[in-house]
Amino acid sequence: MGHRPVLKYLFYMQPLTQKKENPIQWLFRYLKESREELKKVTWPSKQVTTKYSLIVVVLSIVIAGFFGGLDWVLNLGLERLIDLTA
Repeated sequence: MGHRPVLKYLFYMQPLTQKKENPIQWLFRYLKESREELKKVTWPSKQVTTKYSLIVVVLSIVIAGFFGGLDWVLNLGLERLIDLTA
């Protein structure tokens, strides 16, 4: 029995013996398949999208405020520590 390198088959989508596809044909096939897959997607409603977008914006502001405050407190503490040692 001939030994076939297993790793070669793990890293390639198509069998090694198959001829490579023309890049233009590959692109058109990819776009066609992508369009078909996008038709299967259940898209969220405008209301749901707005709700989740608002949650992301509010949480981003809260987290930015937290880290800004933490930075301010640590900076203040470092300044006091430097003043004590100077």
